[in-house]
Amino acid sequence: MDIKGLNNDLQKITTPTMADIVEVKLIEFLKKKAFQPGDALPKELEMAEALGVSRNVVREGLSRLKMLGLIESRKKRGMVFVHPDILGSLEKVLDPIIMDDTTLKDIFELRLVLEMGLSELLYLKKTEKDIIELERIAKTQDTGDNTFRIKQEIAFHGKLYEMTGNETLKRFQIMLLPIFGYVTAMEEQPIQGKTNHLDLVEILKGGTKEDFSKAMLEHLAPHFNRLKDF
Repeated sequence: MDIKGLNNDLQKITTPTMADIVEVKLIEFLKKKAFQPGDALPKELEMAEALGVSRNVVREGLSRLKMLGLIESRKKRGMVFVHPDILGSLEKVLDPIIMDDTTLKDIFELRLVLEMGLSELLYLKKTEKDIIELERIAKTQDTGDNTFRIKQEIAFHGKLYEMTGNETLKRFQIMLLPIFGYVTAMEEQPIQGKTNHLDLVEILKGGTKEDFSKAMLEHLAPHFNRLKDF
């Protein structure tokens, strides 16, 4: 029998490490006891005895929860539960330098989809001051320089995210900026949609959210089309 072929057909059995199991058990414990932000976790030794593992294994499990933003170390209190930082881990890895083309494409698509869904929040929370600022950005004279173009795109679309008033959305948008800048910089020629920034501003002034959604699709259409060849 071909051993090499057999290795491909019968892949090695993998089992979770003790640290993997402890990580899951600790998360289950936090949920079962309905921990609230500020609540202190039991001491490492107590958890090690309850789980039947070494303190080192518990420490590894706690380290993973800390990386997830679920717990943090407090002076004189040990580890405490905190508001989960759902974006913390992503912030550490969202760098185009360490991502392959498939991941970059996926994240860029995510950014486009997010912007297609901004209209509901924008029309709930937009203010006259927001519109004035957005119009100022849109009217900034184009120097024809690629760096300027990218900065203007980031400023305009960043303002749209800011106008939603959603802190998680704004933070996520900031995290996506390196990806957006990287992909846009690869364009040989500036991609212009049927609808430009000033058109979008005018619709926000007097149009409906349905008008804005349609215009945003027209504005982003070249990017969607470009993804076919990414």
